Amino acid sequence: MTVQPESRSAEEASPGWQPVPGAPRLTAARCELLREISVVDEYGASRQIHIPAERPLTVFVDKRELVTLMTLGECPELLVLGYLLNQRLVTAVQDIESITVDWDVGAAAVRTRRGVQDLAAKTAHRVVTTGCGQGTVFGDVMSQLGDLRLPDARHARIRQSTLHRMLEAMRQQDSVHRKAGSVHGCALFRGAQMLVFVEDVGRHNAIDTIAGWMALHGVDGGDKAFYTTGRLTSEMVMKSAHMGVPIIVSRNGVTAMGHELATQIGMTLFGRAANRHFLCYTGAARFDSEPEPQRPPVRVVAGQA
Repeated sequence: MTVQPESRSAEEASPGWQPVPGAPRLTAARCELLREISVVDEYGASRQIHIPAERPLTVFVDKRELVTLMTLGECPELLVLGYLLNQRLVTAVQDIESITVDWDVGAAAVRTRRGVQDLAAKTAHRVVTTGCGQGTVFGDVMSQLGDLRLPDARHARIRQSTLHRMLEAMRQQDSVHRKAGSVHGCALFRGAQMLVFVEDVGRHNAIDTIAGWMALHGVDGGDKAFYTTGRLTSEMVMKSAHMGVPIIVSRNGVTAMGHELATQIGMTLFGRAANRHFLCYTGAARFDSEPEPQRPPVRVVAGQA
């Protein structure tokens, strides 16, 4: 038995957003996100629970096999679009004529308008990145890390009260994770307003899906903040920079390479962010702090230690 969760897809969560001129034709392939199974708990009791329905999606670009993505399959067309953009295999949505997803065969067929120049050379070397579900970054992208620059984000700022409201919005968000665990969630915010929310088995898939959504609708990242439940590795920082989003908030921590890359390109990173707690790792100049009152010290009475 499979169950469709109540959480909305990237498209359903953003009514009224129109694709940019020249955007590719996309199918609207749907699949069940949860599967019901029988388990035995620590008390020896049998019961039914839901688990995420992970599945492979093999991407073909102009009939040439590119990669197989392990995904929850919430918004596969946007995932593929964002993946191609973040891998720098295409530079704009107008480069793609159509993306057709068929879950019967587990494939996404991408048709470009003028082909992908030097596709074989660009994809010859792959780097397996950190992360659940194992992300892959092509060597051609990794070689450009030293030249990575953040688009204009001079006016990007975030107040502590806004950060708190973002975290509260995420806490209240209905989700696959709440029902079944085992997935990562990512969201794009303008101020405290959540524009889109996506879950997948890997955080890299979720951020690629949001990148696809932004590109399809011509959404600029300069005044936005990106939230993820996953840790902030160099891959996540790199993809956020490609999307033009200068502020990243994570429920998890930051790796040394992620911190170094964010410092290099001037991004603002928040980690360990949950409830009213957080750490600002980089880019504090963009942060309007509203400090919490200090807690009174705990007094230890003699004989009660």
